[in-house]
Amino acid sequence: MKLTRHFVLRLFGFLLTSLAAWYLGYFLAAHVPQNTVSIAALQEIGKKPVLRVITSSPNQPVMKLPRSQDSAFRCLSSAAAPAPRRQKCGLWAPCPPGNFVYRILSGGGKQRRPKICFEDEEFINEGNYEAESGIIIAIVNYKTGKLISTKFFEMWARDHSGEMMDFIRKAPEGTLLLMATQDDGSTRLKDGAKKLVEELGSKEIKNIKFRSSWVFIAAKGFTLPHNIQKEKINHSDQTKNRYKGWPAEIQIEGCIPRDLI
Repeated sequence: MKLTRHFVLRLFGFLLTSLAAWYLGYFLAAHVPQNTVSIAALQEIGKKPVLRVITSSPNQPVMKLPRSQDSAFRCLSSAAAPAPRRQKCGLWAPCPPGNFVYRILSGGGKQRRPKICFEDEEFINEGNYEAESGIIIAIVNYKTGKLISTKFFEMWARDHSGEMMDFIRKAPEGTLLLMATQDDGSTRLKDGAKKLVEELGSKEIKNIKFRSSWVFIAAKGFTLPHNIQKEKINHSDQTKNRYKGWPAEIQIEGCIPRDLI
């Protein structure tokens, strides 16, 4: 049989390809590590995690993941973000160094009582104050940040406007006055008392109405920064009230520099 040139070239190419394939197989067998991932291991990755129950004692079952999935779970758990740190008086962000922290929350409805917090001390809260109807005031020493006194003034059943005025007037210079309403603080509040609070810087006391929620912070003998929350009011409105007959609580909070005096 006569061999054509074309046939010889095809035969040579086939032999060359076979030799290259044999050499490649030999190279891989000699150099690839023995612990390479197997097909079975690859198939295992796609399977759903299966929990195995290991009982260390009759009454204490322990849930355990397969080893490969348990390692991944441990890595994820160690990278979990820590719980946010609680700030003074429950503020979302801490005050800068050299500042006092304050938070005043009015009462809400008949039973939700006001809260007055200063430097993480709750002078007034649901545990130390009985719900009544009126205005509560806390006096704080500005230099030390410590409470001087607190007093509640009934404004529904009886008129205590005179006592409230005496309490405010007797507050020493260099103090902070923190005020909040509970239930109703307006019915028996006299104009003289309103004027005295207005002289402390209040812009809303003259507008207080039946069951208005109101909070206020003032300084006696010095001036608070203009950019802090000092006062808020929320009037009763039957179409918007959170509670039946009462508006939602109102709140002010913030930071007061310690070097104002």
